[in-house]
Amino acid sequence: MLEIFQYGFMQKAFLVAVIIAVIAPCIGTPIVLKRLSAIGDATSHSALAGIAFGLLLGINPILGAVIFSVIAVFGIELLRRVFGKYSEIATVVVMSAGIGLTAVLSGYITKGSSNLNSFLFGSIVAISDFEMYLTIVLGVIVMVVSMLLYKELFFVTFDEEASKLAGVPVGAINMITMVLTAVTVSVASRIVGALMISSLIVIPVASAMMIAKSYKQTILLAVLFAELFTIAGLFMSYYIPDLRPGGTIVLLGVIFLVILSVITGKRRR
Repeated sequence: MLEIFQYGFMQKAFLVAVIIAVIAPCIGTPIVLKRLSAIGDATSHSALAGIAFGLLLGINPILGAVIFSVIAVFGIELLRRVFGKYSEIATVVVMSAGIGLTAVLSGYITKGSSNLNSFLFGSIVAISDFEMYLTIVLGVIVMVVSMLLYKELFFVTFDEEASKLAGVPVGAINMITMVLTAVTVSVASRIVGALMISSLIVIPVASAMMIAKSYKQTILLAVLFAELFTIAGLFMSYYIPDLRPGGTIVLLGVIFLVILSVITGKRRR
């Protein structure tokens, strides 16, 4: 079974996947608990527009995804302030812009159309050395920032007003959270797929919330579940022909979530 690791592309895939499976739940936990899960979708569609932009200009698509995703989260935060209590509109507007821009830019891509498809649903064979190193660097940044701001993220996630009174820079923490989300979505687009990365951000956290008894426990369990889905998905996509890794990872997560909800539901009765 371990012959899978004799191939360089699989070694890269596992390294990148393990990193993504750590950072996705770390940033997904505060997002889900703040009921901002849709931001992952909006950011992923913007990342896809950045990927198309990168392919069009001949630059690395991941860099394009990072740039467009960061712009998207700043746009969401700005529109949230404009719309006030109707702040959910901001997510839909940015997501619509990302979809529209992707559709327009993809029409001008000729040589890289198949490459764009690999970013839509993920590809374990297409990870370059540059993308691997970029993922490692950005992944470490996300993990370090998440640990350094653990207390601030915890306070802001559950009570923004009390956090302000306690001297926590709520606006800055929210913006950092959004930027970390953008980075996570961007680096994960190659292995999981831009259309499905939001699922890896949300599903492990949702599963953990069913059995966890604290914020810290939720994060740890979410990371554990994400690693389980990701590694199992990579093994299955390697040994089963034509099985997409991104879709496999997401479906394993959904199946696990459904089973867990049935089990916990019976216990509560």
